[in-house]
Parts: sequence; structure tokens; C-alpha cells
Amino acid sequence: MLSCQLDLRCYFVTGSGSERDIVTLARDAARAGAGVIQVRSKPISARDLYSLGREVAHAVREANPATRVLIDDRVDVALALRDEGVHGVHLGQDDLDVRVARRLLGPEAIIGLTTGTLQLVRAANELAGDIDYVGAGPFRATPTKDSGRPLLGVDGYRPLVAESLVPVVAIGDVTVDDAAELASTGVDGLALVRGIMNAEDTGAYVARVLSEFERGAVD
Repeated sequence: MLSCQLDLRCYFVTGSGSERDIVTLARDAARAGAGVIQVRSKPISARDLYSLGREVAHAVREANPATRVLIDDRVDVALALRDEGVHGVHLGQDDLDVRVARRLLGPEAIIGLTTGTLQLVRAANELAGDIDYVGAGPFRATPTKDSGRPLLGVDGYRPLVAESLVPVVAIGDVTVDDAAELASTGVDGLALVRGIMNAEDTGAYVARVLSEFERGAVD
């Protein structure tokens, strides 16, 4: 797995919008240092996700080859885009089994898994050989997704980080103003959707996220 090579500090999850706008935001976020771009734009067909993923991957590779591009949910789309600059997939609890995804995508692919409770983190530990990180949330309520899980708040991350065998990424209406405090819990990164999507200056926002994360990060 590639966990040690992943920069999860600023992890941009794309929201809804035109393909052109999303590609531009992804390019600018990568150029500013976002380590991961997850291509998600629901509801979306597999065909449209393929097109969006390809364009994002090409733009990101040109802007910052170190940034990793993942596809949300769809292992088939990630596999189809493997030679176009897509590095893996992020899977939810109801998506394809991560062990199957690993067999299909190979040992170099990046695979993330959604969690958010101690029970789910412990279950993910059983899959630690096949996943590179877990997303954990929701941090707070968000209009982009209703997981049905309890809100974690800042303090909810400490036991999850202590339990997890793989890096933990906080998600759920995270903004730059939360970065330092969340980093102090020991999480390895922050997944942001609306904060980056709605920023007046994408590059400046990403730079602030990185700076604030480093300010709060534990040694």
C-alpha cells in the first residue's frame, strides 16, 4: 500500500457543478498543494463520471504530478481511467468489497474506505492490508451527504485515531477554520468539499488549510 507516500492534509472532494468549473477548481487546488483530489459529483452517471475523472486527472497531472486523483465509489470507472492519471478509488460501506477492489486495481492503487465509528474503524483494521486510509465522519452535519452516523465533533476523532491502523481523514463540513483544531487530534488529513468549492481564491484557501493543519498537527 502507499500510505506513507500520501499527503492527506488537504484532500479536496469535488462537489456538483459544470465539468469545466470542477476541472478548474481541481487544477488550482492541486497547484496550491492539495495532496488528493477525489472526483465526486452526485448524482452522476458512470459515463459522465468517466469524462469528468479523465479531465480532472489530466489537469491535475499537468498542475502538480504529486497530487493523487481518486474516483468516488466506482471501481469500474477508476479501473477504466488507470492509464489516464487516476490513482485509485474511495469506497463507502455499501460499495464493492475493498478486497475485490484491490485485486482489480492492483497493489499500487490507492484505496480509501469510509468509516466514522469505533466499530467501523475496528472492522477497517481487518482490511488494513488492502486500504491506504479511512475517511471518518461526519465531523458536523453537512448538506452534501447524510451518513446516518452520529456527529463526531473534534473530540470524537481522538479515539478513532488511537484505534486505526491506517491514516485517518476527517470529513463532514470541515473548513479551514477547523484545520488546526482537527489536526491536533492526530488525524492525518482533512477532506473538504464546500470550503474549496466556494472559495473566492482556491489556491489561497488550500494554502491556508495546509498552514493551519501544520500549526495544529501533533508531533
